[in-house]
Amino acid sequence: MTKPPGSKTKTTVWIVEKGQVRSRQDQLTTEEPLEIRLMSPRRTLAVTMRTPGADFELTVGFLYSEGVISCKEDIQRMSYCVDESVDGEQRQNIVNVTLREGLNPDLQPLERHFYTTSACGVCGKASLEALRLRGYPVILPEPVVTAEIIYNLPDKLRAAQGIFNATGGLHAAALFDIQGQLLNLHEDVGRHNALDKLIGSALLSQELPLSHHIVMVSGRSSFEILQKCTAAGVPIICSVSAPSSLAVSVAKEFGITLIGFLRGERFNVYTSIERISVFTNKG
Repeated sequence: MTKPPGSKTKTTVWIVEKGQVRSRQDQLTTEEPLEIRLMSPRRTLAVTMRTPGADFELTVGFLYSEGVISCKEDIQRMSYCVDESVDGEQRQNIVNVTLREGLNPDLQPLERHFYTTSACGVCGKASLEALRLRGYPVILPEPVVTAEIIYNLPDKLRAAQGIFNATGGLHAAALFDIQGQLLNLHEDVGRHNALDKLIGSALLSQELPLSHHIVMVSGRSSFEILQKCTAAGVPIICSVSAPSSLAVSVAKEFGITLIGFLRGERFNVYTSIERISVFTNKG
């Protein structure tokens, strides 16, 4: 059995705290696509972003929750891709499933789970290549904002989360100008949905690209968050938690300043720190 890629990825991070900056090595949660592929008839059932590890369990849970199988005996065989024509790294991101003979589930409802398809499978490199093929430009090195402006964003986001304050159960995506003024905010049970609402609002009001804005999301920054912000031309993305490894790769590829662990007078900068102006405290 092929061993899946690791669940951690090393990176250099810049820590901005109380007007000072230092760098150190850090670890990110690895994010890679997993393709669940049915062998007979041969077709891709779904592609989902995940942290490598327990891929067979993830596959079984997905198939059961979607009504494809009703018990473990419905799966005749399950393995990582063994096709030698597929790059080794990509083979680790494909799970082949053979259902028991005579089982013919309705697969049409699974169409909503297609993230992307590829004849040779998917991996982080393929995800980045898909973004390149869309023709998104590298974002220009401006604007530059002060660390003090970044420090204040979480409080402004939380103060504007009306539904969260009432329910405690929603994610948010907020749009700020480079002075830290809150321009728009949307809430949703899914942070990706909240960001879609925010970008959709900007599109409808003809404000794209958001090349002089800051986006902040609750939760962590994943590949999907970076993908959406790349399309919208956002130069600075902040979150209160950690980014994934693939999110950092996208940020590096397209020149985005990616900030995580934004709490109080401290945050981590994972890419393009040149957009952050840090004033060192004296005395």
